[in-house]
Amino acid sequence: MGQRIRIGVVATGTRIDEALAERVRALAADAFLDQAPEIVFHPQCFLSAGHFAGDDAARATAFLDVANDPKFDALWVARGGYGACRMAEHVLANYHESARAKTYLGYSDAAALLAGLYKLGFPNIVHGPMPIDITREGGEAAVKRALAYLIERAPESLEMTVMAGGKFAAFNIMILHSILGTALEPDLSDHVIMLEELNEYLYRIDRALFHIFASPNVRRARGIKLGRISNVPENDKPFGATAEEMIKYWCGRTGVPYLGRADIGHDVENKVVPFGMLKR
Repeated sequence: MGQRIRIGVVATGTRIDEALAERVRALAADAFLDQAPEIVFHPQCFLSAGHFAGDDAARATAFLDVANDPKFDALWVARGGYGACRMAEHVLANYHESARAKTYLGYSDAAALLAGLYKLGFPNIVHGPMPIDITREGGEAAVKRALAYLIERAPESLEMTVMAGGKFAAFNIMILHSILGTALEPDLSDHVIMLEELNEYLYRIDRALFHIFASPNVRRARGIKLGRISNVPENDKPFGATAEEMIKYWCGRTGVPYLGRADIGHDVENKVVPFGMLKR
């Protein structure tokens, strides 16, 4: 039996319950047996400060506790919500060089912080399922997918087009929209950018796409792939275009190639997308 990997879990936005942590640990033990990782949920995950899992300082400190501890092989973001951007610059100014050695995995709101780490050249930044996904119907499969990637880089966990080669990055549309022009914006030239979204009106998505496609950085991308746009609220007037038609519209206006659909989204089918080149 090989040495078990050690995963630290931090809540960069909203809190989780201790019962959820127990479910994730039990699932890992049952699904991976002698390969089951040691999963350590930082106590900060269970704090509550209004919307957040502790105030900005508590969340940043917890992130650095795990990131700067060489005894952890990976940092897994507990859930999204909102809050990663509020503590990201403190984290990026206070990491140790040893923090570069581990894998960082999350998606949704967490991508604001992951993007900043990627900008600094951290080599193992990954979009993929988080512990909170176990609360979705069928969410055990998503959590297993993330753990299989962390434990053994399982190719079946991947969004399959990343295996074709080249550089990739994946974002929630509103998160990419919010970080462009800030200290968290990474170089996306020559990347395939995968985009997904949840719970947003189509007109708000279109407004965000205006900003995204206006970015010279995005215009240097190899192309755009569209993941799933889920739970779109009904507006008082129909927008008149589907999400895919919107993406094609902005790609056509700006000359960024549209490369089709991506198997990512806020759902249990969400696949893993390592940022940059796939490391085999």
